Amino acid sequence: MPTPSQARRRATILLPAMLLAGFVMSPTAQPAEGPPTIVRLDPRLDALLPQSTVIEKLADGFAWAEGPVWDRANKVLLFSDIPNNVIERWKEGAGISDFLRPSGYSGSAPFTGREPGSNGLTFDSKGRLVLCQHGDRRIARLDAPGRLTSVADKFEGKRLNSPNDLVFKSNGDLYFTDPAYGLPKTFDDPARELPFTGVYRVKPDGSITLLTKELKAPNGLAFSPDEKTLYVAQSWPEEAIITAYPVKDDGTIGPGKVVIDETSEVKAGKPGLPDGMKVDVDGRLWATGPGGVWIILPDGTPLGRIDTGVPTANVAWGGEDGSVLYITANKGLLRVKTGTKGKMP
Repeated sequence: MPTPSQARRRATILLPAMLLAGFVMSPTAQPAEGPPTIVRLDPRLDALLPQSTVIEKLADGFAWAEGPVWDRANKVLLFSDIPNNVIERWKEGAGISDFLRPSGYSGSAPFTGREPGSNGLTFDSKGRLVLCQHGDRRIARLDAPGRLTSVADKFEGKRLNSPNDLVFKSNGDLYFTDPAYGLPKTFDDPARELPFTGVYRVKPDGSITLLTKELKAPNGLAFSPDEKTLYVAQSWPEEAIITAYPVKDDGTIGPGKVVIDETSEVKAGKPGLPDGMKVDVDGRLWATGPGGVWIILPDGTPLGRIDTGVPTANVAWGGEDGSVLYITANKGLLRVKTGTKGKMP
């Protein structure tokens, strides 16, 4: 009888090497079902995703895959399966194994909601995994196997909602979003202590600052390459937007400006909402949203989209040089070689 990890995702296919020059295909990978397609809205997308681009499905069978991050030290990808309260590890040639269980809820009582586990993941400057924990309602750091340290769990004495995604600034400041998706009754949960959903900064000394509470459901976030802009996605069907905030010298943010509004795409029935995102070396956003992964210029011009056909949660840069995009798409894990590179934590 296979274990839960073994029961998920099995297939083998090798595609011609000329399709992905210099890119080693996984022996456990297969072309994504459907397959996902690339929607080309601007000819500039061809340099980033050539016509010969192959989208691989590396694994499948999760409840809701989220928060991917490339572990450069061990050359593996970590990602959250939130409903199953586990961080999974994918390794080239070896496939999937459990990395941390439980990952987001450590209580003894049964969790009554749908999303108890970890969500966004990243690494700090010392190579320690830092994670958003839904069920425990905090940001935590994995200091050693089995030993988690709280980084942020309260604002002005009140418990956070359920931290969702996070990103470090180069000076060590940690920025994170705190919607209510991880609470058993989400935004209507009686255990909520904060009357808003915020975007925060945590300094290395542990002090926490509320940056904005104007967004109804702040979700994924990312810095521009020069760290002068903070992008924040809002996962709200009636206002599905990505907002750019100027970052001040003291690390706080100024008034935001909507970069792209995808509400019409949501209303048209495309699956998913603005969620996780990353930025490449030239400042382009690779942002999940209705339909899949959107590739967007800093001025808001969409170049195209990787249509996964399912709600798509997040992305991460990885591989040897940061040119490989890993995608957590509903129950699956995808991979695509790109013509650009992104910063890996």
